Amino acid sequence: MDSAAAVQPGGQWAERAYEAIAPVYDDFTAHHDYELWLGNLLPKVRRHGLRGRRLLDVGCGTGKSFLPMLERGWEVTACDISPSMLELARAKVGDAARLSVADMRELPAFGEFDLVWALDDAVNYLLSGEELGEALSGMRANLAPGGLLMFDVNTLQAYRTFFAEVQHVERGGRRLVWRGQGSTDTPPGSISEARFEAEPGGAGVDVETHVHRQRHFPEAEVRELLKASGLECLDVYGHGFDAVPMQPVEELVHSKAVYIARRA
Repeated sequence: MDSAAAVQPGGQWAERAYEAIAPVYDDFTAHHDYELWLGNLLPKVRRHGLRGRRLLDVGCGTGKSFLPMLERGWEVTACDISPSMLELARAKVGDAARLSVADMRELPAFGEFDLVWALDDAVNYLLSGEELGEALSGMRANLAPGGLLMFDVNTLQAYRTFFAEVQHVERGGRRLVWRGQGSTDTPPGSISEARFEAEPGGAGVDVETHVHRQRHFPEAEVRELLKASGLECLDVYGHGFDAVPMQPVEELVHSKAVYIARRA
């Protein structure tokens, strides 16, 4: 396996990781409460004038992120780099959402949307400022006049804990294992890795052991990239496992930073 320090931007790290984890992704993330999370975040977006009900979900995975929006009556278009993740999403919603395979670094023009988001780890798999800038520019191009963008990045706290620990999840008669390869003193702006294994057992599909690579994006760098992409940063919130948005972001306390932006 390549060391984190030797990893270069480009390539299909995220696609390979999510194609491999797709059969057990919902089991591994069963504790993620999107209804709670979005219930806390949507009021923060509305205070900036959110109107309309057209959503573009970038990096939608198995659909867990946009299901609460369908239930709220939103018109949903969603994309992901992993065809296998999208197939799982399609099995859940059928024709209720428009689903497409797409790389956020080369995001197509899907239309004009009142809200564009990339939530729960999507942009963390971009391994350079250039790649994040490409994704931000693509998302900006899909905003309707007055539309809003929301996305999250992991903080140093996440990389110094989750990416430096071994986590076990027991589901469907098998053990899913996340083996963080990082350090408790991971420096800002660095790339972290974890190995994912699904131990034999149960009646599930075999899952290949694979690597997840993510990059830490400090707030100052994200703000610069937003500006360079023609976006105005409106708010930044930090939160922990309670999903309660707080300001300011504290890199060693909160696990995520959530950004809200619009066209400059």
